[in-house]
Amino acid sequence: MGELILVRHGETSWSRSGKHTSWTELPLTPLGEEQARSVAPVLAARRIALTLSSPLERAHRTAELAGLTPVFDDDGLHEWDYGGYEGITTVEIHRERPDWDLWTDGVAAGPPEHPGETPQEVGERADRVLKTVDAALRDADLDGEGGDVVLVGHAHFLRALTARRLGLPASAGSLFRLDTGSVSRIGTEHGHPVVSAWNLTGSTRD
Repeated sequence: MGELILVRHGETSWSRSGKHTSWTELPLTPLGEEQARSVAPVLAARRIALTLSSPLERAHRTAELAGLTPVFDDDGLHEWDYGGYEGITTVEIHRERPDWDLWTDGVAAGPPEHPGETPQEVGERADRVLKTVDAALRDADLDGEGGDVVLVGHAHFLRALTARRLGLPASAGSLFRLDTGSVSRIGTEHGHPVVSAWNLTGSTRD
């Protein structure tokens, strides 16, 4: 069976400054575009059965610059809804809530259109995406050619999805760092999901 490949979008001005960014649309910085292009040779030699992207501009542009085509948007891949913490850094949150941790405490309530998500809700959404992934991997195997599934998305959601893929609670996503423009792979060993490669960026891919 093929592998699940995770690509975090390239740098934006808010990812560079540490602001929580879920629904806010931001373009890639010049560095972010360079990071996205650097993904292309990493994936060029792999047979890709399906590429799914968050519909947000920073993810979709990363997929485009990485040479991934065709790309299908999946609303399930949008970033953790940060609710009232949208555009706010962890340092700023800790001034009022010194012990706050996203992975266990969730976020402050936001406006009706973006009320925020709990870790459990993010995990449930990740499980729905993984059902699509599993179906695509099985279909690729049935075709006789196999192939990988690529997800292009956002740090916190992809980390929660990784935890769920490995049979862990979504809160265990705290254990998996993901840098902008990184590539990670989750495969199998003896029928069980395993991390094949993690958070590869720049020279770490060589």
